[in-house]
Amino acid sequence: MRDPRYPFTAIVGSEDLKLALILNAVSSGVGGVLIRGEKGTAKSTIVRALAALLPAVEVVNGCRFSCAPLAPDPGCPDGPHGAGAGTARPARLVELPVGASEDRLAGSLDIERALTEGVKAFEPGLLAAAHRGVLYVDEVNLLHDHLVDLLLDAAALGTCYVEREGVSVRHAARFLLVGTMNPEEGELRPQLLDRFGLTVEVRASREPSQRAEVVRRRLAFDAGPAAFAAQWSGEEEALAARVAQARARVADVVLPDSALRQIATVCAAFEVDGLRADLVTANAAIAHAAWRGRTVVTADDVREAARLALPHRRRRDPFDAPGLDQAKLEDLLNGFPDEPDDDPDGSDPGGPDRPDGDTGGGRPGGEGSHRDGPDGDHSAESDRHSAHPGDAAPDLTRTGHGHGSGTADADPSAAGPSAEPRPETGAGRREEPLDAGPARPARPFTVPGIGTGAPGRRSRARTPLGRTTGSRTPEGRPGPLHLKATITAAAPYQVGRGRSGRGLLLRRADLREAVREGREGNLVLFVVDASGSMAARRRMRAVKTAVLGLLIDAYQRRDKVGLVTFRGTRADLVLPPTSSVEAGAARLRELPTGGRTPLAAGLLRAVEVLRVERLRDPARRPLLVLVTDGRATSGTMEESHRAAELLAGVTSVVVDCESGPVRLGLARSLARRMGAAAVCLDDLTDLAGMIRERRDAA
Repeated sequence: MRDPRYPFTAIVGSEDLKLALILNAVSSGVGGVLIRGEKGTAKSTIVRALAALLPAVEVVNGCRFSCAPLAPDPGCPDGPHGAGAGTARPARLVELPVGASEDRLAGSLDIERALTEGVKAFEPGLLAAAHRGVLYVDEVNLLHDHLVDLLLDAAALGTCYVEREGVSVRHAARFLLVGTMNPEEGELRPQLLDRFGLTVEVRASREPSQRAEVVRRRLAFDAGPAAFAAQWSGEEEALAARVAQARARVADVVLPDSALRQIATVCAAFEVDGLRADLVTANAAIAHAAWRGRTVVTADDVREAARLALPHRRRRDPFDAPGLDQAKLEDLLNGFPDEPDDDPDGSDPGGPDRPDGDTGGGRPGGEGSHRDGPDGDHSAESDRHSAHPGDAAPDLTRTGHGHGSGTADADPSAAGPSAEPRPETGAGRREEPLDAGPARPARPFTVPGIGTGAPGRRSRARTPLGRTTGSRTPEGRPGPLHLKATITAAAPYQVGRGRSGRGLLLRRADLREAVREGREGNLVLFVVDASGSMAARRRMRAVKTAVLGLLIDAYQRRDKVGLVTFRGTRADLVLPPTSSVEAGAARLRELPTGGRTPLAAGLLRAVEVLRVERLRDPARRPLLVLVTDGRATSGTMEESHRAAELLAGVTSVVVDCESGPVRLGLARSLARRMGAAAVCLDDLTDLAGMIRERRDAA
């Protein structure tokens, strides 16, 4: 027998997360939860504990798609089902691994039966297994984009459509979708973020007593899981009963026009895109009212729903952190007249703070335990939101620092290259913030050839996913089977093998695996000259704007990025290669400038970084982006040329930042030695030029 899971009610803190999960358990219309948080914050533990709170489901005996006996799906592939009694089973928690294939997620043709019995049969996937339960995707930000699209479409429609390999199947797929992610490992695209109903940011408590209680309970659980779960069984049963009552009540909750106007006003004021935010907020407010035992949605329900439904939808830039200005939300809601108390008897099942009405007291979990219910008093949480409003998120339009006074207003176009300032940074020099312009689309760079790296959206690659381009005889264990090629290979030998009946007689030599071509993510290493020759204020603004545009391109194409800067007498790896592209934008924002230009040091540091990354991830091909005007005022040009030749085998792009009426062409000379493409800084984000280029190519 499997050991019990950690109890939901034993989780310390994380009140917003508990509330978001329970609102989804109460109403499937809320649309799921995305849990963002640093490592070690019990994200997976609390999701796995949720399944135990869900009511048992009645299913038709023998149905692989969990049809309800009283209302079976008329299009169920295992149907038609007659009316009758079914079997009760616990709600399932189905976990989708990061490395799952599309066949495993959606289902596919049952190859074994097709080849051995000659029949067309459907083998259901994880979406069918999760129907009427919970589908949990850990590290959803690392899941391949097309799998996320398929997953979220099924969650939004409540139906999974499979059209492949001669199979056309539709089956119900209604489940509570929960995804977890660590933002340090990369972000989801904004359009995918929008498909999650609610989002919660989880952070470890900085309160020593609360941290001690977490450790105390975890040690007690590890020492005896069954005994620990038994200590919390009473609260678990009470919370499960309250969830069931709220589920039964949610259909009777009324959303009055006044509350609907509040929702529309709040969503419009926060400038969220589309109308999904309004729908999710309305459904979450209804679920919250049912959870609190009310029959009419109130301003309090709208407030709690908006806090969870809007933060990830108000992002205006891929690198903006989710957040919501709590003070602004309060001002918007306070602009409406007070609503009458719609609770007919003034009661609130379970009390305002705890699902079972407990007002506190000792618990087996240990003294000082923190046991606020999932809908507990949020005054402390509101204070935190007020202290850190969403509009205090890092502003990535302010990227970096300028050089000191005396050259702040220098115009590099007013004099030749020799007249450009080369200030040294010193203790008495003050560096001023330097704004970057709004990021614009960057010219799409790719690595030539066909790679075998991690799935992404930049360069062509042989990947387990993508379109099928051919077949091959497998070496070792076969990969995804190419059905047509396998049958073609086996067909000429059927008579000689004595075939009788419908099934094919196959040998291992007949098997052919599919060759698929998709896109891979690359390692994009930015090497940026931050010296005095690049520090003329207008030029550095343009440089940072261009690099920010390239960072956004890397974010959209699922790349790893690194950032090397060189100035003074050294080169620094300010951002080791990472999938967290927004970290690169943050480092760029803090980038100081000034000093001499150690070009050779910057190139040699890039060589070393690429060497180490090649050992760590040999399949991921690099793309080097060097941003420079080609000058070297620390060291010699000969040293720079020798360093450039070491990068001759790497796919590279040199962004020429030289400006002024007289240009020496040093950056382009450097590009020739590297075997790199050279582009002008002004051309890098020339959207009109990109459109013309693509039109002419077509």
